[in-house]
Amino acid sequence: MVFKAQYLSDAWGFSNAKYDTSMFIFHNSHTLITFFIYVDDIIVTGNSSAIIQHFIICLNIHFALKDLGDLSFFFGIQVARSSNHLHLFQSKYIHSLLERAQLNDCKPIHSPKAVGASLSLTDGQSLDNPSEYRSLVGALQYCTLTRPNISFSVNKLCQFMHAPTTSHLQAAKRLIRHLKGTNNHGILLTKSPVLALTYYTDADWASCQNDRRSTNGFCVFLGSILISWSFSKQKVVSRSSAESEYCGLSNVAAEVLWIQSVLTEIDVNRISTPSTAL
Repeated sequence: MVFKAQYLSDAWGFSNAKYDTSMFIFHNSHTLITFFIYVDDIIVTGNSSAIIQHFIICLNIHFALKDLGDLSFFFGIQVARSSNHLHLFQSKYIHSLLERAQLNDCKPIHSPKAVGASLSLTDGQSLDNPSEYRSLVGALQYCTLTRPNISFSVNKLCQFMHAPTTSHLQAAKRLIRHLKGTNNHGILLTKSPVLALTYYTDADWASCQNDRRSTNGFCVFLGSILISWSFSKQKVVSRSSAESEYCGLSNVAAEVLWIQSVLTEIDVNRISTPSTAL
C-alpha cells in the first residue's frame, strides 16, 4: 500500500485526502478521479471513462491487478445499477448470516424489534456460550452499512455484549428473521438536482433502564440521498431532555462538518447551507 500511494503521488499527481486516509484524489481543470483503497481492494471512479481506463492500464504495469469491471460487489455489499441509480444491498451476506444462526427455515417477520419491548441487563438467563451472541451481533453491525432501519436495534443489542442473556439472544434472532424477509432492501443512490445537506436528529432522554443515559440518533441527506446515519448511547447522563438534545446535536454537527470537508476535497463546493430538524 505504501508503494501504491507513492506511485499515485509521483506518477499521477494524486493527493491523499485529508479527511479520509483511504481516498486519493486527482483533480485538474477538466478531470476528477477518486481512488479508494482498503488493503488490496480498490475502487476507482471519476468523470472520464477513458482516463480511468488508461490509469488502470498504467497501474497494472507496476502492480498485479485484476480488473473486475463495473462495481457490482465490494466487501459484502452488492451493487445493482441502472441508467439513473445505484442500489446497495447485502442479500448474500444476510444469507450467510442466516446459515450461521441456523435460521434458514425460519419465518420472516415485518418489524426488527417487538413493539413496546425494552431490553435490560436483568432480562432472561445468562448464556452458557456468550460467544454465539457476540458473533451474531457483530455480524449484524455490518448489515447497518446498507440498512439504517435496523441501526437502533443493533446498537441496543451491542450494549449487552459483556453479559448477554437468553432474552438478548432471542431479540438478536428476531432481528435476523426480519432481515430474511427484507434481504433485498438497501440504500438507493440517485441523481439529485439539489446539492443541499439536510440532517435530522433526536434524543430519547434517560432511555436506558440500567444507567439512565440517553440514546441519540441522526441521519444526513445530500439532496434526497441518505448518506450518513448513526444511533448511539450518550457517554454521560443528561440532567434534562434539552441537554440530551444538545448532546445529539453536537454529534450530528461534527458529522456534517466532516462530510462538508470531504465534499470540498472532491470539488463539490456548491452546497447550500446545512439545515436541521430536531
